[in-house]
Amino acid sequence: MLRVIVTGGPGVGKTTLLHELSAMGYPVIDESAREIIRERRLRGQTPRPEPRQFAAELIQRDREKYEKSGLGASPVFFDRCLVESLAMGRESGLLSEEEVVATIARLSFYRQVFILPPWKEIYRHDAERDHTFEHCETVHDGLNRWYVTCGYQVLEVPRANPRQRAEHVLH
Repeated sequence: MLRVIVTGGPGVGKTTLLHELSAMGYPVIDESAREIIRERRLRGQTPRPEPRQFAAELIQRDREKYEKSGLGASPVFFDRCLVESLAMGRESGLLSEEEVVATIARLSFYRQVFILPPWKEIYRHDAERDHTFEHCETVHDGLNRWYVTCGYQVLEVPRANPRQRAEHVLH
């Protein structure tokens, strides 16, 4: 079982790339943050709870998705993942550095992470994506640093159409 991480800031085409991979027959795990934001909006709440609560919800969902993903033989592609939720848990004070390091050491993700770069021409706001493009650039830089710190090799996915991006990731 190969768990593959696809990451990047908001609005860079992760979901579109993952839909393409899914259409090609590969299992895909959806991003938990968008799910939480969507559910909160449907209940008439603010999009995001306070950082500690948001981190706790993300970690719980991402841990469940990680555990369930180990059942098949095909590579599974994650739209962001538990590695990032743990960073948020650390930043919010929910988890200690030691807890984060120990948890990451137990995870079994493919050591190469595919990151999609900021791409102003495709960036769009939607109900769950309410940040500026500049925020996307900041998130991109932070993700790059975080994954390298966690021992992953970060590979940038070129700006291209969804099929070309999917083929790049697969090769």
